[in-house]
Amino acid sequence: MLELDHVSRKFKNTYVLNNLTFSVSDGEIVSILGPSGCGKTTLLNIILGILSPTEGRILCDGQDITKVPMRQRGFNIVFQDYALFPNLSAYKNIIYGLRNRPEASSKTEVGDLIDLLDLRPHLEKRISELSGGQKQRVAIARTLVLKPRLLLLDEPLSALDGMIKESIKTRIRTIARRFKLTTIIVTHDPEEALSLSDRIMILHDTRIAQFAPPSEIISDPADAFVSRFICDQLRIKRENIRRIFEKSGNAA
Repeated sequence: MLELDHVSRKFKNTYVLNNLTFSVSDGEIVSILGPSGCGKTTLLNIILGILSPTEGRILCDGQDITKVPMRQRGFNIVFQDYALFPNLSAYKNIIYGLRNRPEASSKTEVGDLIDLLDLRPHLEKRISELSGGQKQRVAIARTLVLKPRLLLLDEPLSALDGMIKESIKTRIRTIARRFKLTTIIVTHDPEEALSLSDRIMILHDTRIAQFAPPSEIISDPADAFVSRFICDQLRIKRENIRRIFEKSGNAA
């Protein structure tokens, strides 16, 4: 569905991303993982169309979209801070984008999405009255009513914890599977990536250190950096990663 062909990005004379080539299948959930400053957000912005690659091409369904403006790509993003309108109710936030694209979702489809995300009790609340998890679900609903070809999530769980985080993870997986929605998630959290993703891309030193299913990253890390980043750097013991990984249903 999405392909990056030898994509690089420089700021001034320094490469932030260098010669990235990979593809993402239709309906696949991919997490982009790596330490701070490794280029995760830059890569997300290149895919979305906020930034242009210095070199290389971006293709969607076989069509070169490298120079296609962001608004015409049919992709959409849920930002880390939700980017909701505080003066509008939850419901008006959800349907806001339909003002310009009323054909994107019918009233029934909007209602089905509201029920899927368990938002019906909160529709008339203002944003300030919502919990973090409720805000995240409103932000996801607002994006999905526009039926994006590709859903991008920027640190979607970083402000959440405990059962709320687990609930949002479950809903993200459910939505991706039900709508066969290609989903790319930027995160710094290995647990999040391992439990959510069909494949994980680990960035290091401007390049892809490994791009593989969770089972392969756990059992056969590509190099010492991948092993250290997943286990030692974040102080997560290997047996705990295995438990998280097996609990998520990603076990081979």
